[in-house]
Amino acid sequence: MKVTWKFSNLPGALAGLVAASPWVAVMRGLARHGSARAAPIVQPASVAGRALTVVIAIMCFLACLTSGAVYIVHQSANEWSADIASEVTVQVSPGQGDEFDKKVTLVSLFLARQPGIARVSPFSEEDSAKLLEPWLGGSSVLSALAVPRLIAVEADRASPPDFAAIRKALESNFQGVTLDDHRRWQAELRTLTRSLELGGLAVLILVGAATVASIVAATKSAMASNRDIIEVLHFVGAREKFIAHEFEKHFLNIGIRAGLVGAAGATLVFLLLPVVMRLLSGHELGAAEFRQLLGTAILEWPGYLLFGVVVFVVASLCMLTSRFGVYRILKSHE
Repeated sequence: MKVTWKFSNLPGALAGLVAASPWVAVMRGLARHGSARAAPIVQPASVAGRALTVVIAIMCFLACLTSGAVYIVHQSANEWSADIASEVTVQVSPGQGDEFDKKVTLVSLFLARQPGIARVSPFSEEDSAKLLEPWLGGSSVLSALAVPRLIAVEADRASPPDFAAIRKALESNFQGVTLDDHRRWQAELRTLTRSLELGGLAVLILVGAATVASIVAATKSAMASNRDIIEVLHFVGAREKFIAHEFEKHFLNIGIRAGLVGAAGATLVFLLLPVVMRLLSGHELGAAEFRQLLGTAILEWPGYLLFGVVVFVVASLCMLTSRFGVYRILKSHE
């Protein structure tokens, strides 16, 4: 037995599959919108099209909002982690007079000589007081307290230092000097980010499940309202694949249109989000706190690409769910 199929037939086979795809049929229908064409087997108004379109648009809107919010939080968390990982704080225990200032200077010079350290910024007494002022009040109260002095150390991100070795060197050369590399804050930030991402994924799964349930119910309704047409098609010899293909085109069309509406609404929300945040903050301090929490709240272009992915997934869910629903219903009537 000879195999007559050759690799040269592969482009033609792929072209045939693409031409028979419901996506191509829907795109052609959209391109010919308004021109004379054959009436579809599944009528647009026969499946409660408007209500179903609204439901899918709302689901796509929620999915886009969730994916965009998770993307913003993820980007902000990455920036936080990068900043925290590249900066450490050295705390010098409180002292008196010139000896204390001399100790801070010696510690700063020692840190500046360590490999991998890009910048050392010791805090003055006034800078330390400003850090505590929002919690403890004015400088008159702080002057009676023994406030430790902080030294901000920025590491070279290209070749970071060994902070464990620097910590040991500080403890052996100076008394009352501690180094904080913010590991606890990094762990808590990673935990928060992962929790938000898992929550966003759970919302997307729920939206997908609700979309599938809606399409299944709409498919059953369409099959019931078009029973006479389906029986005639069976009588004249139409195959199940042909009938399912017609329903696929119908629901794929609904999914694309509703998905684009939902994605457009989510895009508008994220475009207006920075303006809304500035209005809600009301003052410079509040705006700064918002920026520290969520950055600039501006969704970058990869985030908007996620909206396209959401529309594709929603439309594919509509198409695949209607296909399997039609096959199952047709099998049950045999």
